Amino acid sequence: MNRIERKTESIERISQVLGECRVCRIAINDENAPYIVPLSYGYELVSDKLFLYFHCAQKGKKTQLLKKCPSAGFETDTMHQLVTAQKACGYTAKYSSVAGWGNVEFVENDDEKMKALCLIMHHYTGVSQWDISKAALDEVCILKLNVCEYSCKENL
Repeated sequence: MNRIERKTESIERISQVLGECRVCRIAINDENAPYIVPLSYGYELVSDKLFLYFHCAQKGKKTQLLKKCPSAGFETDTMHQLVTAQKACGYTAKYSSVAGWGNVEFVENDDEKMKALCLIMHHYTGVSQWDISKAALDEVCILKLNVCEYSCKENL
């Protein structure tokens, strides 16, 4: 990280930033170039270990690529405001972001699928308990990004 003074190491603050962000972009390995997709997500921080959960269709480019190579980068951010200046190079933004990489696994267990979907729903609604049918669990693909390395950067 170039601007080390902007690094945030507090797990509580990192969790807060993850809660404020609305979209997580994952970068997946493709043959010619990274394939980047924005996704809705849920997350879990256990001590300092981060897990990100995504839901998607069972078939498609994203799942096809992840089956070939489960390594993926991610980034999520929120921009609070633009800070203006007299000169173009003086402009900056007030922001918070979390970025890193890890390995994706496909969640097959119904209990873990339910947990993941409830974490995703909690992230957007604040409600933790949901009644999700077995048929819905069977239709959805759940991706779990086991994050190996991440950092939080802020300019507040």
